[in-house]
Amino acid sequence: MKKVSAADLKHSWRKGCPVGPSGLRMIEMTYWGMDGKPHEGGKLVVNAKAADDLVGVFRTLFDKRYPIRRMVPVDVYKGSDFDSIEADNTSAFNCRNATGSGNWSQHAYGLAIDINPCENPYVTAGGEVAHKDCVKYKNRANRDPGVIHKGDKVVKAFAAIGWGWGGDWSGTKDYQHFSSSGR
Repeated sequence: MKKVSAADLKHSWRKGCPVGPSGLRMIEMTYWGMDGKPHEGGKLVVNAKAADDLVGVFRTLFDKRYPIRRMVPVDVYKGSDFDSIEADNTSAFNCRNATGSGNWSQHAYGLAIDINPCENPYVTAGGEVAHKDCVKYKNRANRDPGVIHKGDKVVKAFAAIGWGWGGDWSGTKDYQHFSSSGR
């Protein structure tokens, strides 16, 4: 785990964000890929206060061989949440508003993580999925690798640190989303 600077977050942080770079940490880890092999160099930028707990969550997921497609800071996508999702990238910190809101997202605090966002899409109350390659995953009976289900090892790992899952929301479902506030 290392401290980050504004230079590390050229696209995902700006003055006025609710958390400064000094309040964030870069977690570097090995994760299981969709190919069934360990991948080194996974990186998540998270809130410093949650970093140790999140290291524990991802250690649990690694031990249980939960597969992750890709894990790089959203800065790689110039801060574009849309492009990061299109790449099926697991990410955390991004200073942005919550989808459809004028309020800060929990991602802007480094207190939310989106995991395998294609396999676990954001689905509006009307059943819309914004990413065409991810539409098949709105069917939650799907058992493909990386799909998160109610009560599974991913949900339990985050629940163990008090984080909620967007798949439990009423109306719109954000199956990729885990956060300290549950929203």
